[in-house]
Amino acid sequence: MPPRENLLRIFRHETPEWIPICGHVDPYNQPNREGMDPGLAASLGKVQWCDESTVRFSRHLGIDIMDFMSAPVRVTRRRVTIESAQSGDDTVTTWHTPAGPLREVHRRCREDGTSYCVEHLVKTAADLPALAAIFEDERLEVDSEKMAAIRKRQELIGSDGMLMGFLAGTPMGMMYRVYSGVAPLAYLYADASQALADLFSVMEKNYQQQYRISAESGLDALVGMDDTSTTVISPTMFEEFNLALTDQRSEICHRHGKLYFHHSCGLIRDLLPLYRRTQMDAVHAFTVPPIGNVTVQDGRRLLGNRITIIAGVAAMADESWDPETMRAGVRQLFTDARPGDHFILGLAAYPHRTMAQTQAVVAECRKHQSLMK
Repeated sequence: MPPRENLLRIFRHETPEWIPICGHVDPYNQPNREGMDPGLAASLGKVQWCDESTVRFSRHLGIDIMDFMSAPVRVTRRRVTIESAQSGDDTVTTWHTPAGPLREVHRRCREDGTSYCVEHLVKTAADLPALAAIFEDERLEVDSEKMAAIRKRQELIGSDGMLMGFLAGTPMGMMYRVYSGVAPLAYLYADASQALADLFSVMEKNYQQQYRISAESGLDALVGMDDTSTTVISPTMFEEFNLALTDQRSEICHRHGKLYFHHSCGLIRDLLPLYRRTQMDAVHAFTVPPIGNVTVQDGRRLLGNRITIIAGVAAMADESWDPETMRAGVRQLFTDARPGDHFILGLAAYPHRTMAQTQAVVAECRKHQSLMK
């Protein structure tokens, strides 16, 4: 059976022939070049977002493919303008909107341009109308070049796997990830809840249009990149603002024959009963201990038998490397996934893992890849 069909069987709630092991590479998650096959090193080159690195990495390891691309959406603005200025290592960006200006600052921390936010757009409730104005001003259209790129990538993958589209997370998730950070969001939720809800409504109208456009493409699944975690929001906040819209996004995807995955790479144990009430098809980047706070076994119990878990291997992220600890962890992971019918193993590349170590993890996973009764 081709890997693509085996993957799709899982989402049709049929029994796959094996538990898929799917690679992932991006500029943050890429393999250490130490001891790497020269051909693979040359093929990967400088890893860029949405390039072919995941396909090349996965094929080199002989594992299944779940590649990703961005939304095939062109965004233009009519009344909002953006002004940027450089001040040392800081990039100061000012958004001029009909509701007033917003300012953000990003600080470069590496020579390759990697930066982090030191001043978010939203500081207080007074900034919410201006952020809403940015979303109201955007005009969203089909990007024909990105549509063609998606078709080309699907041809490259062929029957070896699936292609996902990484899209915006929930409005609340985008606030703590991008627009406000955690502390201002907490105060806004306590002191300006209705204003926050009004902003979220404007944002989600924009986001759902991006989902509709993306659902017309050759993507197999659309992923809400939410980074959901109870380190930043409570289950009550998720239920209030995200439960209904998760179903709305799922319905958009399902009407077009697509899947909807919710990206949750944080502490999510107490959110899983809420996820179970939605129509999402998978929890993407399900994070096991010691980084996460819920095992795959408990995740299956809390999510039920409909939602698929796409989880990573703890040994890949661990700071230290001990082969026996790795083997025990992989064995436990597959044991927790029994019987393996709604489970996919995501093998992200890590810069501190050599290819020899990565190949050792893959070899260990293969010992347990067949379904366990």
